[in-house]
Amino acid sequence: MSLEDLQYPIGRFDWQVVPTPEKRNEWLAVIAATPEKLREAVAGLDAVQLDTSYRDGGWTVRQVVHHYADDHLNSYVRFKWALTEDNPTIKGYLQAEWAEIPDAREGPIAPSLDLLDALHLRWVAAWRALDEAQWKRGFVHPVRGFVSLEHLAALYAWHGEHHVTQVLRLREREKWNR
Repeated sequence: MSLEDLQYPIGRFDWQVVPTPEKRNEWLAVIAATPEKLREAVAGLDAVQLDTSYRDGGWTVRQVVHHYADDHLNSYVRFKWALTEDNPTIKGYLQAEWAEIPDAREGPIAPSLDLLDALHLRWVAAWRALDEAQWKRGFVHPVRGFVSLEHLAALYAWHGEHHVTQVLRLREREKWNR
């Protein structure tokens, strides 16, 4: 299996996706379901397994779980800025460095799983309350440029499935039965 396949088991995100109301509903369903899917993917893993990298040079399962929570929390704030400010320029963050902070490298995963449950309940409810004009609002990413809330929904549906699949594929390769 190639490094690309290990790193992006469902493929890279497609920024050219064309949002529709139907696709937005599909993305929100995925976003609503992924905290539980992540919880199921890591269920029963012991400390050694949690500290196993999903690929050579990649993060451990523990770091993936904490990254998922850190990243979705950052994006939730960006979502709120996009709704309350006109095209705010957001600040990026150094994801790899965040993954090396002791709470992400060594901390228990339960708090991040609990955070994701609560965060996604709020986030999905907020997304479902948007009117058509609000879906078009967005923020300016320092590298990507303008990102609409529609594309943010697509990205975070992909992001959740991306990391859950990394963990599931590792479990399959290592024969870690659930």
